[in-house]
Amino acid sequence: MTNWIETLRAAVLAQGQQAVARRLNYSRTTISLVLAGKYGGRVDLVQNAVQTELGTVACPFSGQTIARDVCATISTEPIPTHNPSKLANWQHCRHCPNRSTGE
Repeated sequence: MTNWIETLRAAVLAQGQQAVARRLNYSRTTISLVLAGKYGGRVDLVQNAVQTELGTVACPFSGQTIARDVCATISTEPIPTHNPSKLANWQHCRHCPNRSTGE
């Protein structure tokens, strides 16, 4: 997995610090302190938020790298009986080690 600080830094460069902070449910100040290596709070919680919201995962079904939040959406949605392709993906997700539990 990519270094989560680099993932955070890249997101801030692309989207802006305020937008990333909102997406992660942290303040702009917290993001700034984390990036500067001066955050006094629980960095592990920020790391988890970055990996969950901004991280990527290799999808064994599609063979592509997808956003972790896309993976979570696919794996926690109700069974898509209307589309055979989506159904096959959903069924594969049931046994995937990357599967989100929806928590």
